[in-house]
Amino acid sequence: MSDLDEQHRPRPPTSADETDTLLGFLEYERATLAWKCSELDAAGLAARLGPSPMTLGGMLKHLARVEDYWFSYALHARETAAPWNTVDWKADPDRDWQSAAEDSPEQLFTFWREAADRSRALVAQALAAGDLGQRARRAWPDGQPPSLRWILVTVIDEYARHSGHADLIRESVDGSTGQ
Repeated sequence: MSDLDEQHRPRPPTSADETDTLLGFLEYERATLAWKCSELDAAGLAARLGPSPMTLGGMLKHLARVEDYWFSYALHARETAAPWNTVDWKADPDRDWQSAAEDSPEQLFTFWREAADRSRALVAQALAAGDLGQRARRAWPDGQPPSLRWILVTVIDEYARHSGHADLIRESVDGSTGQ
């Protein structure tokens, strides 16, 4: 059984190898997003704070795209899947954020949960074939592919960066606080 905090988030291990530590922090950050977005209706997920167009619903959709991009597209060189393959990202680079207002809370959580589940399976598949130093199958324009380690840290960083935004937005919606 996992060690859970008061918000039912799995605590990252304090004494584990590098892989389990990174995966533990990623699961913690995923659980933080789920907690910050939980029990909100469409209006709550569409709430904005100040001049920012950022919403919790947009965050769910954006992080679903981040998961799919790094673990499916970059790491395993799979083609972009729906709904991401229907967007001209050069013409509309913020489509994931903006289109969240068109989706129900159930759709947003489904996008995100399914992306996280796919990512877990893809990371497990990669780790079964190698270690954190293995390179992604898709390289950057300079020809250098990032390592799985780099990808994991990047995705953790993306979640952590948005957790602060989620704290502020959620507090503005219903006064809920906590880290």
